[in-house]
Amino acid sequence: MPEAQTVALSSLPRARAARAARRALAVLLGAALVAAAAQLSVPLPGTPVPLTLQPLAVLVVGGLLGAPLGAASLLLYLALGAAGLPVFTPFGVPGLGRLLGPTGGYLLAYPLAAFAVGRIAGDAARRGGWQLVLGVLAGLALIHLGGLAQLLLITGNLRSAVQLGTLPFLLGDLGKVAVAVLLLQRTMRPVRARL
Repeated sequence: MPEAQTVALSSLPRARAARAARRALAVLLGAALVAAAAQLSVPLPGTPVPLTLQPLAVLVVGGLLGAPLGAASLLLYLALGAAGLPVFTPFGVPGLGRLLGPTGGYLLAYPLAAFAVGRIAGDAARRGGWQLVLGVLAGLALIHLGGLAQLLLITGNLRSAVQLGTLPFLLGDLGKVAVAVLLLQRTMRPVRARL
C-alpha cells in the first residue's frame, strides 16, 4: 500500500473521534445555553408559568445543531433537571417534580421542538428564509402545545389552560421567533458545517 494511502487511512479514526468530540461538546453547550436562559425568568401575575428565554434558546439550539443533536441536547437538559441540578427556572419545585407541574409540558416538548426546528429549517439556506421561519414557528407551536396539554390536565379546562399558558406569552414569543430567525440566518450554516 502506498505511503500516502496509509497516512490517509490512519487519520480516519482521529477525524471521526474529533467529529464525535465536537458533536458531544455541541450537545453539552446547547444544554448549557438553555439552562442559562432558564435563569433569566420573570414570574407573571395570574399564571404559574414564568416568562423566560428558554423557548428562544430551544429554537436556536435546534436550528444550530440540527434535528438529532438539538433533540439530544434538550434530552440532556431534561435529564440534568430531573436529576435535581439547578438548570430549570429558579421558581418552582426542583427535579423530577418540575416535569409533573404546570411548566412540565413546555419542558417535555423541548426535545421535539428542537428536532422540528432542526429538521424543517435544515434546508433553509438552499430553499430560502421562509423555511427557517416555518421551522422556528413549528418549534414554538410544539412548545406551546406541550405546555397547553399539561395545563389542560392540571386545570381540566381548555379556556383556563389557554389563559394561563398561551395568551400571556404570545407577543413576547413572536419577538423570540424574530430574534431566533435573525440569529439562525447568519449562524446556522457555518455551525452545522463544523458538526
